Amino acid sequence: MTTSTNNQREVYNQQGFLSALPVLNHTELKEARHAFSELEGEFGEEYTQYSLHNVHLQYPWVMGLTKHPRVLEVVEAVLGPDVILLDSRFICKYPTLKAADIQENEGGGSKPDGKDGEKVLPYVAWHQDMRYWGIAGGPVLSVWLALDDSRKENGALQVIPGSHCLGMLPHRQATRPGNMLSVNQEIPEELVQAEEAVFCPLLAGQMSIHDGFLVHASDANTSQRRRCGLVIRYVPTCAYPTEDPDRPRKFQATVLACGDDQFNHFSNKST
Repeated sequence: MTTSTNNQREVYNQQGFLSALPVLNHTELKEARHAFSELEGEFGEEYTQYSLHNVHLQYPWVMGLTKHPRVLEVVEAVLGPDVILLDSRFICKYPTLKAADIQENEGGGSKPDGKDGEKVLPYVAWHQDMRYWGIAGGPVLSVWLALDDSRKENGALQVIPGSHCLGMLPHRQATRPGNMLSVNQEIPEELVQAEEAVFCPLLAGQMSIHDGFLVHASDANTSQRRRCGLVIRYVPTCAYPTEDPDRPRKFQATVLACGDDQFNHFSNKST
């Protein structure tokens, strides 16, 4: 392990995240954006917003992103040499406001919240990934690989540094409409130190990573620019799925990302 990756691991262990890590060069980014635009043309934006789930099994270019050397270099520094790709999903926040709406919001007008016929804007509520994943025996690491610039105005990731040390926090049904989380849950406001939140802006081609217990969220896209990224989840091979009769989980897209698997906790994985 190099001095750089060793330092990254130390910061990650303390803060629970790293951001603005370079991954894709100009050519790789151009190719990935072109390939994604073809998916938009085939499926439509309503579908590609959140429904391109585990397509690394279908498209070699997506698998290539999940196994990109610059991604795995950082993942291995945190999780160790033996790593399983657990899951992947494209998440796109498309522009949903007209210029006049944006000016109204910036001028202090009421923001769309679904009341009185106002437009509902997709956002992601404060949550912890481990609430949904049903994994024990090892950490879950999430990557956000940006295909577009990710800024505050188009809904960049927000995190609470160090919150991964709090353990699992209670979650409840979200009361604000537009939550993109499929089970519509959120951490209650009184448990979130929102004043400590920091944004993780990214240039297209960069990535951020965060721990499965890190409290994080993202606001609605109030710009006129798309925010698209590939979310990839990794676990060390020692991790294993847990049983939950109330919410059965299946990990049917697991892949050995690097190293060896001496545990075989995900028996259906491919290489």
